Amino acid sequence: MIDVEDLIALVRNYNPRCNADLIRQAYAYGTKMHEGQFRKSGEAYFTHPVAVAAILTEQHLDDATIITALLHDTIEDTKSTYTEVERLFGHEVAELVDGVTKLTNLQLSSTHSQQAENFRKLFMAMSKDLRVILVKLADRLHNMRTIKSMKPEKQAQKARETMEIFAPLAGRMGMQWMREELEDLAFKVLNPEARASIIRRFLMLQREAGDVIHKITADIRAELDKVGVDASVYGRAKKPYSIWRKMQEKDLAFSRLSDIYGFRVICGSVADCYTILGVIHQRWRAVPGRFKDYISQPKSNGYRSIHATVSGRDGKRVEVQIRTQEMHEVAEAGVAAHWSYREGVRAKNPFAVDPAKWIAQLTERFDEGDHDEFLENVKLEMYSDQVFCFTPKGDVVQLPRGATPLDFAYAIHTRIGNSTVSAKVDGIRVPLWTRLKNGQSVEIITAEGQRPQASWVDIVTTGRAKAAIRRSLREEDKGRFIRLGQELARAAFEHVGKKATDKALRTAARMLGQPDETELLARLGSAELTARKVVETLYPELSQKVADEVDDARPVLGLPDDQTVRRAPCCQPLPGERIVGITYRGQGVVVHAIDCPALEEFEEQPNRWIDLHWHAGRHKAVNTVSLELTISNDAGVLGRICTLIGEQKANISDLKFTERKPDFYRLLVDVDLRDVEHLHMVMTALEAETDVAQVSRHRDLARRP
Repeated sequence: MIDVEDLIALVRNYNPRCNADLIRQAYAYGTKMHEGQFRKSGEAYFTHPVAVAAILTEQHLDDATIITALLHDTIEDTKSTYTEVERLFGHEVAELVDGVTKLTNLQLSSTHSQQAENFRKLFMAMSKDLRVILVKLADRLHNMRTIKSMKPEKQAQKARETMEIFAPLAGRMGMQWMREELEDLAFKVLNPEARASIIRRFLMLQREAGDVIHKITADIRAELDKVGVDASVYGRAKKPYSIWRKMQEKDLAFSRLSDIYGFRVICGSVADCYTILGVIHQRWRAVPGRFKDYISQPKSNGYRSIHATVSGRDGKRVEVQIRTQEMHEVAEAGVAAHWSYREGVRAKNPFAVDPAKWIAQLTERFDEGDHDEFLENVKLEMYSDQVFCFTPKGDVVQLPRGATPLDFAYAIHTRIGNSTVSAKVDGIRVPLWTRLKNGQSVEIITAEGQRPQASWVDIVTTGRAKAAIRRSLREEDKGRFIRLGQELARAAFEHVGKKATDKALRTAARMLGQPDETELLARLGSAELTARKVVETLYPELSQKVADEVDDARPVLGLPDDQTVRRAPCCQPLPGERIVGITYRGQGVVVHAIDCPALEEFEEQPNRWIDLHWHAGRHKAVNTVSLELTISNDAGVLGRICTLIGEQKANISDLKFTERKPDFYRLLVDVDLRDVEHLHMVMTALEAETDVAQVSRHRDLARRP
């Protein structure tokens, strides 16, 4: 364990004016509070807070953050209290320690709905003081470095949580080094064989080609010396997980993978950056489409650098990052650079982002909407790379990679997005689902009276656009949903011999946490609530009547008795989901989910549309849904998956392997289900299984009627 004087020396390296006495006091207090506590490895527990503090000194953080690291587990794990910490170390430290404690208590890998709410709390804590998450990230990094002492199932849970939440969050904050280390440590737990295989291939490559990094570094230095540019050059092999991800994304074998080496050139000025770029492009051939200028178009977390990929020595592709020293400091620390100290004073780095503005930008579009929508948006924001496009006037619009003209329109203004009818990219009219590329000019064409379409939700990429479209659809459809909800409520209440009076609906709304009966009916009509749930809430003793089975030959309401009906094979709608009927000559009526892309071809044929909804009650488990699973290639895994599905009272009607790899399988499983709640139960059970890497509902437009 680092002793207190060594820790103070680490702080003094960048902040000679630090409050050494207060750090000593915090160190002594932490030692006393954690006395008698031990980690799983058998070490004294206080070794962990000290290690977290040491990690934060590498980012040159202020005294309050270092002291918070030393005390971050005291309120949670010892008899210490907020009041005592505030009395001894001040209000600022007490608030930070309390914030870290609340974050620690969030179960970020819990059930989907809880996870969404906990993500919201995470971002609220970040918005109060971003240093809370800096301490939490350092805490997670040290826990991952020492994860071997945990039980295997706990290791896997922590590693998944790290890969899904903490690593992307570190990357979104600009702390790329931490993201890479967290990903690699999690990769080591989740797929040790794949990681070991990549490391072995690296060693073999080194034996065959020699020290490529040293040779290319020397080549770059020689070229810079010729033009008299003073710069430092560093090279490294990319992390195993980064290579593995590229292999999966591009479906390439290691031998065919290029761009596995990265080089950084750090110079004195912006002018030197562009001079160096010219030197490199003159000496080596640039790889088309692999150039990014984040100096002229910085990332939102302050990151600035030029990225150029070239065919280097022996034709090997290498990525070169060119930046100034100040840019490099922000690239290493990200948003944390705001708190960096140098020579005892806050570092005045012109590229450091104001954390308050950064977090406001990240959370401004999550103020409205439900928790699931918030979770979806946050994950989109954290995982996104960026493209930069221009308005016709030359203004820059920054978007995630994969964004479309619709995302562009909503990024300008919600009103423009809602009224979009078409778009031009570089002067050429393109479909709204076109993926935008860096540097393109986008012109949005609008029309008065245009309204968002349900299919737009699947076209757009940004959380802002998805939220705006859903909000508009909810408002536009609310009247229709209320009418449909009234019909659903009437049928469900009559089924148990009751009436859906205003008073009954108001009572149900209050019990279900809805603002009023109108909102309750709207949610019934949009299938966000089931009529069965409303009746069960008011009359639990009569709920068995609601559970009476529906005749599977007539599962929907809204058709004459002699009309034949069947579910669309493309979207496989389930009871509980919003549906619409489409008439087909010779086939009767086919029931589609309301968001089925196949409905687009009938937009100009309104006479073929029939308003349908499912019968209230308990449907038989005869509705087949295809699930796509990615599972570990291990003995007994497939048997456990089948058992899990059976335990949920669901029958497997077909099973087909779509991909077989040495370490995993992908397969399609057809499952017979009652309704959308039954689907949720099955998917939740599968997602909780350690050997299931991914599970999703499979929809195939090629199977349209």
